Amino acid sequence: MSNLRCCALQLVTVSMVVGLAGPAPAQSPGDFYRDKTVRVMVGHPPGGSYDFYARLAADMLKVHLPQAKAVIVENKPGGGGLTATSYLYAQAARDGTVLGVLPETIGNTQVLEPEVGKWKVESMRYIGSFSPVNTAFVRRKNSPSKTPQDMQLQETIVGCTGTTAQSYQYPALLKVLGGFKFKMICGYPGASEYSMALERGEIDLVSSAWNSWRVTHSRQLGNGELVAVIQTGLKRNRELPDVPLMQELVEDTMAKQVIEFSSAGAMIGRALLAPPDVPEDRIAYLRDVFDKMVADPAMIEMAAKRGLELDPAPGAVVQRYSDAIVKTPPDVVEKAAVAFKG
Repeated sequence: MSNLRCCALQLVTVSMVVGLAGPAPAQSPGDFYRDKTVRVMVGHPPGGSYDFYARLAADMLKVHLPQAKAVIVENKPGGGGLTATSYLYAQAARDGTVLGVLPETIGNTQVLEPEVGKWKVESMRYIGSFSPVNTAFVRRKNSPSKTPQDMQLQETIVGCTGTTAQSYQYPALLKVLGGFKFKMICGYPGASEYSMALERGEIDLVSSAWNSWRVTHSRQLGNGELVAVIQTGLKRNRELPDVPLMQELVEDTMAKQVIEFSSAGAMIGRALLAPPDVPEDRIAYLRDVFDKMVADPAMIEMAAKRGLELDPAPGAVVQRYSDAIVKTPPDVVEKAAVAFKG
């Protein structure tokens, strides 16, 4: 047999073997995570509610993503979460090994302050939300103004950190759009400081995330020393069914739209977010893992033992809330920007 015929026969044989074997099976999304380290990044320092939920996410993923080598929390504070958001959007690995628990207001920042929010939240993907985060306006028991209607008629002293914080901006919305007679006293370092000032009687009213109030001041809320009187969000928190939403306290249609835009992030709440360009089958896999882990009785018990509210929403639902924020009409965004200045 000539060398030419021999080589040809060998090629045919190899081709037949390859053909019988078929193409190599594609790697499944679950297999991708085998022996990988998954990072849950949080844009705030340890000790706050963002960090609490990031650590809850990591501990849940350790159980429901057992093939991963490790799941770790990485704190990347700065700019009230904006540093971490910028990193997740522009620098984090785009393979599903880096997720973030970031401010629920990053969509609002994107459209209100594009020079600050240099990202496109619509190109990122929400994996799921652990809980909505309505802000609650809380007064002390003996505050002169007892009801929202009282606050429209007489001066109420409101504590806040600074003009760029929700503790100023949400009351400013009601002051401008609802005629509330709020006197803003800013300069407190943080929520713990203005909460103590409230308890001491230095101020009448403060606003902060309900999921923090329910943990840090459960006794005072339970015995009536502190009272929630107004809340933000698109729907009432299930623990505050009788506390009105801000938009329910104004009559003007545009004012309602501005308030709903400004507080829509409450429905996103404490959520897991993936960077852009993660393969869609991997996003679908992570969303399925999320839905299963927040329905797991052992995981529900874990959250309860930590005092963390668990009222989950699937990633696709959270994504729709986020996309709606960045599609808000420009005239509504403009009026919100003016109202935030008080």
